[in-house]
Amino acid sequence: MPHPEPVARRMYDLVEPIGLVPYFADESDEELMALGLRNVWDAYFAGRAAPLGRAASPEVVHAIFYNFAPGEVARHIPKVWDLTTPEAALAARERGCAAGMRRILGDLADDPGVARAADLLLKAATSAPVEGRPLYAALRTVPVPQEPVARLWHTATLLREHRGDGHTVALVAEGIGGTEAHVLHSLSVNLPAKDFGRVWHLPAAQLEAVIEGMRTRGLIGPDGWLTPAGHATKDRVEALTDRLAEAPYNTLTPTELADLITDLEPISKTFRATFPM
Repeated sequence: MPHPEPVARRMYDLVEPIGLVPYFADESDEELMALGLRNVWDAYFAGRAAPLGRAASPEVVHAIFYNFAPGEVARHIPKVWDLTTPEAALAARERGCAAGMRRILGDLADDPGVARAADLLLKAATSAPVEGRPLYAALRTVPVPQEPVARLWHTATLLREHRGDGHTVALVAEGIGGTEAHVLHSLSVNLPAKDFGRVWHLPAAQLEAVIEGMRTRGLIGPDGWLTPAGHATKDRVEALTDRLAEAPYNTLTPTELADLITDLEPISKTFRATFPM
């Protein structure tokens, strides 16, 4: 008999499409770029790192974000704070994401289920301990939007960063580095690493050195694909990530969780049909 799906995995499937709005809805980048930022990666780092404040050095942001290649963060942090402020970036990101959500959801944006889902997600998203979760902890200090669509995006982002902090813990526990995490994921979905969007731009020698290191450890075989040990490592990372992501949902009653799933399903389905997931 198959094991029941972990609650955190089911909620990941429902929440992640909402959390991806800043990265696939143009409105977020447009609002951030209007602040004077130079390119979409400026917008990414300004928007996502803003809760950490101006004082967070590139080294700190690199450590917290975890999966960027050496030097990538430093091309944007702290330069973006010469062009705008964390407060302005937070406000612009919220405006853009709310606008993008309204465009994509259409009439569904005004459905009562959006407000209900936002309120239940807020209950879950503000209930978990912050220890060991630096980005989640920083985001918890950001005021919660009152407008339902914006609140839904904000709470989904809280839960996405909570899960992301735990995912970093799982990767560190398995000895998987930041760029290695992308290679591991890419190969696990049968996509050559050189074609994966987050690492294809790296110099070929740099990417090959990462792959060779994983090959030496028995994670990748001579054929360039994951070995059984590589697949097992990926499975352990995902299982631990799910376990570490359970805490927010433990505060919801079974009825609340069922209601939340019911309200989120049509919302997430709409985003999944729009985003290249």
